[in-house]
Amino acid sequence: MAALSNPRLRDVIGLLARLVLGGVILVAGLLKVGHLETSARSVRAYQLLPYDVAGYLGYGLPILEIAIGVLLVLGLFTRFSAVVGGVLMVVFIAGIASAWARGLSIDCGCFGHGGTIQASQTQYPQEIARDLGLLACAAWLAARPQTALSLERFLFPSSTADQHDPDQHDPDQHDPDQHDPEQQRPDRHHERPHA
Repeated sequence: MAALSNPRLRDVIGLLARLVLGGVILVAGLLKVGHLETSARSVRAYQLLPYDVAGYLGYGLPILEIAIGVLLVLGLFTRFSAVVGGVLMVVFIAGIASAWARGLSIDCGCFGHGGTIQASQTQYPQEIARDLGLLACAAWLAARPQTALSLERFLFPSSTADQHDPDQHDPDQHDPDQHDPEQQRPDRHHERPHA
């Protein structure tokens, strides 16, 4: 844990989290954007929303995934993108868990497929584990959006420099273990005169 106190190491961890989360979301969106009917069918297969609403969500989801994926890979508006990506992961986990609990046999539709499949082909535990890992990446970036090689650092250097890392020590704050020289001086008002 002591190694995580190094800001440069945390920047590298943030870079990896950003590229993994953004890369997976971007690929998922790109694989679906050319097959919007398949994406809509995937959402409908969960049987959680009205037919038309699920269809509209299926059409719009790839566009959202591509936009969030690009922002994360570039390191632009990282905290916002990570929060949206994290919300997507929570929705995906809830949807997969719901399908599993209700005994549905469907492909999650995360990477362009979807619809009903054989029960032996379902991979619910692996899909939930994958999305939990991506959710952890999103949580890291939401808590600490500063990362190495981000476009934000090049475009807005002053704003990223002004953001305080909660783990960094603020030199303007007094350390309670350091004694103020003024406090070490004896109070002359309470000195008793020597006889």
